[in-house]
Amino acid sequence: MTRHFLNLADAGPDGIAAMLADAIDRKAARAGWPKGKVDADAPLAGRVLAMIFEKNSTRTRVSFDMAIRQLGGQSIVMDAGQMQLGRGESVADTARVLSGFVDAIMIRTDDHAKVVEMAEYASVPVINGLTDYSHPCQIVADLQTIVESGRSLPGLKVAWLGDGNNVLASFMEAAGLMQFDLIAACPQGFMPPDEDVALGKGRARVVGAAKEAVEDADIVVTDTWISMGQDHADTKLAAMMPFQVTRELMANAKPDVKFLHCLPAHRGEEVTAEVIDGPQSLIWPEAENRLHAQKAILRWCFGQIG
Repeated sequence: MTRHFLNLADAGPDGIAAMLADAIDRKAARAGWPKGKVDADAPLAGRVLAMIFEKNSTRTRVSFDMAIRQLGGQSIVMDAGQMQLGRGESVADTARVLSGFVDAIMIRTDDHAKVVEMAEYASVPVINGLTDYSHPCQIVADLQTIVESGRSLPGLKVAWLGDGNNVLASFMEAAGLMQFDLIAACPQGFMPPDEDVALGKGRARVVGAAKEAVEDADIVVTDTWISMGQDHADTKLAAMMPFQVTRELMANAKPDVKFLHCLPAHRGEEVTAEVIDGPQSLIWPEAENRLHAQKAILRWCFGQIG
């Protein structure tokens, strides 16, 4: 049975745990190696990953490209505007065609329905590299970063500040699957829909005050307020400013609290420079872990772990 990774629930708690263990072990095993050196066991030798980008990307593009290379495989990178997909060929037809050429497909797009359709018609694994609904690959890297910081996921308290967006939806889903608490503070008009909160299976909730969310938090997370493709909306920025992550706000969390941000960041908007560039920040290990997480996701999709 083909394993697709469209959302975290596709892997479930055991699959996610296997991904985290594999990502941490493989990262440690190649410490000090050149980035282009293939892993000793080359577990995906001979495999080819097709990557489709309908949205701009830095971390997803480079991390998946390097992930398949380090695992011994190869990648083909395609921008939708340079494909027949960008000229009206259906997602279903594209999925069927690519399944005859490659061993897996990663797609980063706007509409989640496109990823679902791709998986329906592809005979090879399909991975959600980001949609307007969710961003599961990012959350695997975030969970890896949290575990590497010495924390256990069950019983953890994560505070989210700002927009009720696709990254928050996946973080809420992770809370329900991995048994930690997520408290999101979002302004009126930008709160996550009830169905996103329900993904947390009782472990996620939304509050209206930033201080309430971060009280005694182990991890504080935020994201850019103006998502890719949105206009720089002054009205939205004004609504979000009370949820800016500052040193004063972080003081309400646990003394050893850590800060995460999936990047790109806008210092002076969702977070101050002294927080994101300070000692509480784990954003650079978090960014690097996109590579190690993608490797584990690929191995899970091919049935090698979990």
